[in-house]
Amino acid sequence: MSFYLILLGIFLLLALFGVSVFNKFIKNKNQVKDAWSNIDVALKRRYDLIPNLVETVKGYASHEKDTLERVIQARNAAMSVPSDDINAQIKAENQLQQTLRSIFALGEAYPDLKANLNFIDLQKKLSEIEEALERSRRFYNSTVRENNTYGESFPGVIFAGMMPYKSFNYFEVDAAERENVKVDFS
Repeated sequence: MSFYLILLGIFLLLALFGVSVFNKFIKNKNQVKDAWSNIDVALKRRYDLIPNLVETVKGYASHEKDTLERVIQARNAAMSVPSDDINAQIKAENQLQQTLRSIFALGEAYPDLKANLNFIDLQKKLSEIEEALERSRRFYNSTVRENNTYGESFPGVIFAGMMPYKSFNYFEVDAAERENVKVDFS
């Protein structure tokens, strides 16, 4: 009789441990999704601001059509990525960020544009959005770190294949974004 109670106790402990591990996987995944939703809100604000920025720049730098088209294409590409594909969204956002840098390089090259109040206001709003994105990215990356560490360390690594574990990519700056923007007017 006591043997069966011991077996039952061991079984119950293992079941509770399994439920605990399962819940941790779910909690981590939901935290990553929540953190990404904060980024998603800021990205939506950025997407809404970009057409106004491009239109303002068009008036001063109409012969920079290629640069402006690349920005719009990058914006449209980023907006078209499925919202549940976080890793693809990160890649698209890095490309958009790179093209946005080229618009501000144009601002430096055209003093009249740089002095335009609308351009200054849009630049300020975009800067505020970028600051919010930076905070959201840090929070997102910390939740990704927690999720990935749990799934890749003991005991999570043992159960990761059997449970709803998903590894997420960090939202990192790509190599192209670390370089200075090259503006050539020749």
